[in-house]
Amino acid sequence: MSRAAQPVQLLILGAGSRGATYADYARRHPDECVVVGVAEPDAGRRIAFAQVFGLPAEAVFTDWQAALAVPRFAEVAVIATQDSDHVAPVEAAAALGYHLLLEKPMAPDEAGCRRIVAAAGAHGVMLGVCHVLRYTAYTQALRALLDAGTIGDIVSVEHLEPVGYWHQAHSFVRGHWRNEASSSPMLLAKSCHDLDWLRYIVGQTCERVSSFGSLKHFRRQEQPLGASDRCVTCPSVIESQCPYSATRYYFGQLNAGQTGWPLNVVTTTFTPEGLGQALSEGPYGRCVYACDNNVVDHQVVNFEFTGGVTASFTMTAFTRARGRETRIFGTRGELRGNSQEIEVFDFLTGETSLVDTEVASDGSILSGHGGGDDGLMRAFVSAVAQEDASLILSGPLETLESHLMVFAAEQARHRGTVVQVSPNAAHLNGRSSTR
Repeated sequence: MSRAAQPVQLLILGAGSRGATYADYARRHPDECVVVGVAEPDAGRRIAFAQVFGLPAEAVFTDWQAALAVPRFAEVAVIATQDSDHVAPVEAAAALGYHLLLEKPMAPDEAGCRRIVAAAGAHGVMLGVCHVLRYTAYTQALRALLDAGTIGDIVSVEHLEPVGYWHQAHSFVRGHWRNEASSSPMLLAKSCHDLDWLRYIVGQTCERVSSFGSLKHFRRQEQPLGASDRCVTCPSVIESQCPYSATRYYFGQLNAGQTGWPLNVVTTTFTPEGLGQALSEGPYGRCVYACDNNVVDHQVVNFEFTGGVTASFTMTAFTRARGRETRIFGTRGELRGNSQEIEVFDFLTGETSLVDTEVASDGSILSGHGGGDDGLMRAFVSAVAQEDASLILSGPLETLESHLMVFAAEQARHRGTVVQVSPNAAHLNGRSSTR
């Protein structure tokens, strides 16, 4: 059997929500890849994962250190540990010869990102970062329109990331990414997707950045008088009027039989008793106005790219759940997109055309990011099987460049100034990043 015909072997380091998502691709596409090992500190998740994939005891580990202390037994290490714990497993896995599929963000700081890129280069392994938005059918259709000159040259872009009120409360107020000290800034944790996407769409190097944003709503000063610090003990007259009630939201998920994300982050015991205990004792049952969160709940960022192209980006928690929305203004037309449909207005003809990318998705995490999750896995697995790194759209240099945009934007927000983006990733190897 030729190498290309053999399923690519995956070692999953971190079996939380994202690690499980990438592993599920192997379950659904066993001819392309297969999960042969897992490392996960949470005993419940580790045991359940091992059972689903039929893993032997010797391929199940309590942490990534144990998994990488044995000789390499897979081709790919899927690194889905917490944001602050990416550099060390990348360096260890690369040294063993694993190809690397790394959940975004690369690392919480520029030094960590550069160490990751250097590790992959030093050991000659492929590195793909999970910027899944590059891989959606919508993005590729949009790129094709732009590359064909449909609206002429890009002049400016407006891009909206509608996080969603419930997603903010779950992930960035109560959840793992609520505090910069333990994870990373909101712009890096949630919206490095979007900055990377903007860089990919514009196709030019970002040169200058400004930014404004703050934590406006999810703080103690906004807590209703008489509210409890736990939703399960909050007076019903207050809890019933709170759009962020953990009791109503998570029990609604359970009662509807929806035991995937985000409920599977809250508990692994999908019973009223199990969920009740999690909300009484765990972080996801806390009042959104009484958490230790400090990441922003709204932010705007302005970019200037090479050639004078400008872009504005808005991230806000205060929206309903829906796909990202974009307007692109060109010299010959205007384009509008909503993560599925693309509307094009032609200046010459005055006509409007509509392109539907036919993805039954709103582009959100619940729908696999508009097919991006599967697109990423398909591309990376194919790259390994065919030994062709060009199939990876989100490689090390491209990803480092867009991360530098994030770091510059955070500096601009804190300093209240316009910040020059530091020398871009392309300079590492003396060549430009691909569009």
